[in-house]
Amino acid sequence: MLDVKGRVAVVTGAGSGIGLGMAREFVRNGMHVALCDKRADALAEAVTQVNAIAKPSGLRAIGVETDVSDAQSVEAAAVRIEAEFGRIDVACNNAGIALRPRPLSEFTLEDWNWILSVNLYGVIHGMRSFLPRIRKHGEGGHIVNTSSIAGFQVMEGRNTAAYAATKHAVLALSEGLQHELTGTNIGISVLAPSAVDTPLYTTSRNRPERFGGPLTASNEPVPDLSFGLHPDAVGRRVLRAIRKNEFYVFTHVETRDRLARRGARMIQAVEETEAWIEEECARS
Repeated sequence: MLDVKGRVAVVTGAGSGIGLGMAREFVRNGMHVALCDKRADALAEAVTQVNAIAKPSGLRAIGVETDVSDAQSVEAAAVRIEAEFGRIDVACNNAGIALRPRPLSEFTLEDWNWILSVNLYGVIHGMRSFLPRIRKHGEGGHIVNTSSIAGFQVMEGRNTAAYAATKHAVLALSEGLQHELTGTNIGISVLAPSAVDTPLYTTSRNRPERFGGPLTASNEPVPDLSFGLHPDAVGRRVLRAIRKNEFYVFTHVETRDRLARRGARMIQAVEETEAWIEEECARS
């Protein structure tokens, strides 16, 4: 997809953060965009921002209120977007939430259900509803699933293992889909950002009633991400990955050391297995 002009992109979680950054960069590069988000107020403001960039170039941005944890809501969004634009070319399954860091033993069942429903099932629902519509027109397209560097490395002392577990799952889903799309004209990328300036850790206030309702503020410190990369920069990184059909999409070079350390632990484990096999052979 070297030429994205005139293509139609869908971005979930587009009311703020990385999703909004993607939407802005997509229209700057000639794409129509459908912004999906559960938060009506944030979505309306985001659509206004994006249309201010889009309309002078004859492009369109629409907002579709969508709860990615609800398969029917995502399917309804896909139906509306296809009706509005006639097609879908790029689907960014980006919506995600994070609870305030704390030990796994303190996670309630409602916490688990919510984080899995958004971070994991949100991607599953997006793939089920958007991918068939990309396939339908036969002109190719691209899927972007947002994981995290946490999907590759569970950081010691962070107390974010539940979040990391959902992002590991998104990585596995994306790797599996990559195998299935091999030989087709549809690409896939898995976005694994490190620190980005987003309101990720304020999402608890938006927890639906069916998952226990909004979490009230507490004295626990909320991680500050204001030092992170600007969301528009991540949008540019994603657009580059779409054009070059990159699969693993990182945003920070520090990632290299984290991946190397994890890889070294795995290799050491294989070497220990080799030594064990030698011991087993000696016993026989």
